[in-house]
Amino acid sequence: MKRNLLMIYLLVATTATQIPAFAQTVQVQQDKTRKIEVTGFAEMEVTPDELYFTVSLREYFKDEKNQKDKVVISTLEQQLLKAVAAAGLPKESLTVSGLGGYQNYWDKKKRPNTFLETKQYQLKVSRPDKLDGILSEVDSRGIQYANISRVDHSQKEELKKQVKINALKAAKDKATYLLQAIDQKAGPVIEIRELEDNMYYPQPMYAKANVRMMAAESMDAAAPESDLDYQKIKLSYRMQAIFEIK
Repeated sequence: MKRNLLMIYLLVATTATQIPAFAQTVQVQQDKTRKIEVTGFAEMEVTPDELYFTVSLREYFKDEKNQKDKVVISTLEQQLLKAVAAAGLPKESLTVSGLGGYQNYWDKKKRPNTFLETKQYQLKVSRPDKLDGILSEVDSRGIQYANISRVDHSQKEELKKQVKINALKAAKDKATYLLQAIDQKAGPVIEIRELEDNMYYPQPMYAKANVRMMAAESMDAAAPESDLDYQKIKLSYRMQAIFEIK
């Protein structure tokens, strides 16, 4: 009995002395690097060089009262295509964006309704005055409306890169003058984060009515001079940077 108790005591004692051997001390090393975190902002305004117009053509009767001598949509489309080519624009500048139609009648009691086709196109030009020259070659009564739908810039991606670079430089400048105020200097960059990606595309506005609306009095009416007045595209970015303090 005494021998068994002695063996149990020795076993417990041995286990107790071995526990510290499995224990590990974890030390957290604190980052003692001195650093400054700043945000830089930059923006740029550019004039759009890609203008997208929606042009709608409609069939019509030269003799509206008697519904005779219909000018079909294919005739109007050929006029538009020829004008686009004459303006020196590539064929792909003009694409079809929609089809439709409407009922037309002079006296519904005497003659049946007539369905007239409409067709919408997207026209891409670099300057608004290009549109006036093109539409002046199309029968004015066949032009339902012409509205600008959106604007863009051909070098947009390169411009975005430049604004981001400017924002990052602004962050470095900020870190420099802030540290100079306390007789310190900025060291190597530790981290860079892009905070915002913002582009503002304004909707162009006309100073007068839409270009060559269907209310034109005559096929011989000259296209009005462009009164298009639009704002610039605005690009703005914020970049966050962390610099080591020397």
